[in-house]
Amino acid sequence: QGQLVESGGGLVQPGGSLRLSCATSASIFSVYTMGWYRQAPGKQRELVATFSGLITNYADSVKGRFTISRDNAKNTVYLQMNNLKPEDTAVYYCNAQYYAIDYWGQGTQVTVSS
Repeated sequence: QGQLVESGGGLVQPGGSLRLSCATSASIFSVYTMGWYRQAPGKQRELVATFSGLITNYADSVKGRFTISRDNAKNTVYLQMNNLKPEDTAVYYCNAQYYAIDYWGQGTQVTVSS
C-alpha cells in the first residue's frame, strides 16, 4: 500500500496531451518491471505500456501516440499521451511487477471529451 504514487490525470479534448507520473521507492524501481494499465467502464483492465530494463512494450491501440519513459534519478515512470481519443478515457493504473509480486497505484482518471 502506498508503494506507487500516481499523478497527472484530468480532462482533455480529443487530440490533446497529458502526462502521467508514477513515483516509487528505489528498491522497487531498480528491479521491477514498471508499466501502465487502464480500465474503462464496463471493460477489463488492459495493458497500455511497460518498461523492463531497456525494453518497452505497447498496446497496439496506443503505439505511435503514447510513450513510456523513466527517470532513474527520481524513481519515476512517465506515460506521455499524445493525440488522445475519446476511447482512451479510463482510469489509468501504475503497476510494478517482479515475479509473483504485484503493486498497483491508486489509479488516476483520464477523460477525453469535447
